[in-house]
Amino acid sequence: MALNNVKETFGAALPDNGTAVDVLIVGAGPTGLALAIDLTRRGVRTLLVERQERLSPGARGNGMQPRTQEVYDDLGVIDAAFAAGGLYPPTARWENGEIVEITEMIERVEPTPDNPYSNALMVPQYRNLEVLHARLRELGQDVVFHTELTAFDQDSTGVTARLRHTDGTERTVRAAYLVASDGGRSTVRRALGVKMSGPELEPVGVLLADVRVDGLDRDHWHRWELPNGGFVGMLPLARTDRFQTMIASFNGTTDTSPETIRAELAAHTHLDAEQIREVVWSSLFRPRAGLVDSYRTGRVFLAGDAAHIHSPAGGQGLNTSVQDAYNLGWKLGQVLRHGAPDSLLDTYETERRPIAESILDTSTRLHRSRELRRGRDLHQLGIGYPDSPLTRELRTDLPEGVPAAGDRAPEAPCTTADGTPTRLFDVFRGPHFTVLDLGGTGIDAGALPADPALLRVVRVGGPAPDLIDSDGHIRDAYGAAPAVLLIRPDGYLALATPPENATAQVTAALETYLGTGTEAVPATR
Repeated sequence: MALNNVKETFGAALPDNGTAVDVLIVGAGPTGLALAIDLTRRGVRTLLVERQERLSPGARGNGMQPRTQEVYDDLGVIDAAFAAGGLYPPTARWENGEIVEITEMIERVEPTPDNPYSNALMVPQYRNLEVLHARLRELGQDVVFHTELTAFDQDSTGVTARLRHTDGTERTVRAAYLVASDGGRSTVRRALGVKMSGPELEPVGVLLADVRVDGLDRDHWHRWELPNGGFVGMLPLARTDRFQTMIASFNGTTDTSPETIRAELAAHTHLDAEQIREVVWSSLFRPRAGLVDSYRTGRVFLAGDAAHIHSPAGGQGLNTSVQDAYNLGWKLGQVLRHGAPDSLLDTYETERRPIAESILDTSTRLHRSRELRRGRDLHQLGIGYPDSPLTRELRTDLPEGVPAAGDRAPEAPCTTADGTPTRLFDVFRGPHFTVLDLGGTGIDAGALPADPALLRVVRVGGPAPDLIDSDGHIRDAYGAAPAVLLIRPDGYLALATPPENATAQVTAALETYLGTGTEAVPATR
């Protein structure tokens, strides 16, 4: 394909030799797309390249945990995600051509005012990618397909990368930073020489396929247990006519042809091969687990599967990857657009690597136990950064249940001063920090940066309130005591302080995140 045709087909301008961007992202999976969205809305010049000709097909990872749904809310794609997905159905276990047991494998949790996204959402990964891609294009950016990174060098001021397109054309791009989101076999990670290690998982090949089937209801997640310890699962993919099929029969086959998929399903279920109308996509998957020794090498960062790979048990991998991007994105934005010191970027690994390590342990445990039940402990709402160098908790004697610095900032419905219904997630949405003055008298807004792209001050109650807690949801979520909270762009409490001397405490905390004398580049909500 000629270079100009690539541009016309995919709508993304390919860089000329020597083009400078702020961040070069390699790999347009969920991690790379989420990071590109977050950086673009911050006014950061971003180039996202993908060696394939299109977004990856196939359902692959479907589970979107509640914390990731909150991230999607902030990124402006939650409505599209819900339109593309649905809740998981109950599981039907088959024996001898009959359903013998129906169970709820995925625990259902009722939403609450502080936790509106309370259940895992099933979104086929190819639909997830489409949702993110549409949002990126809405913000005026796109993916450069047919483009691979072939080499890069870095120095004290940036990274020089060599890109090659499928027509053989090559370009050199200069970037301040490079982020590798190019998957579990990351070429960037290998080029850096960064090691990945982890627990051994049994060397089992699993056939994955998206199929169209006759004679199988779409009200259940169908499962057949096999005498050799394997299983077959067929999950009706929400808002599609497909079933995601997983065949773990341990027979050693590496053939993923439609004929093999049909034969395996006919051999291990009550379905006939003729009932498998179409095999839309198929692949061989071998569960692996690993974590890199380092997330950062100079000006190059590893994110998502390039940094950690998990068993699919528990539906944690994709969610952890998207949240890597969410953590790194705002920090890159602060450094590149608001003058924060480069050392802020070191906290990406400080905060995210322990999370990946913990989740790796969880997914490995679930994989080995073959436990099917999935509860709220997998929702990732309890993830936080209490031990981060960015976290400061200055209150004492906190009542049980009151979020502390480092915790996720809960949602709460409320109203504006004129009575218009709103919610805290609407207040937090965007690339800015938020000062939440609970009591409305603890902060002097005039002493803080006035740029709304950097910081927004919101008073709850008091003589000049911005928000009215008419139904007490903010009180229930954050406690009754007056306090001033500094909330990071990724929705975690960075600072929590009593109202006394709060302005000075917020000012001191902001020095970590904001440069002096830096003109803010307009950001996109």
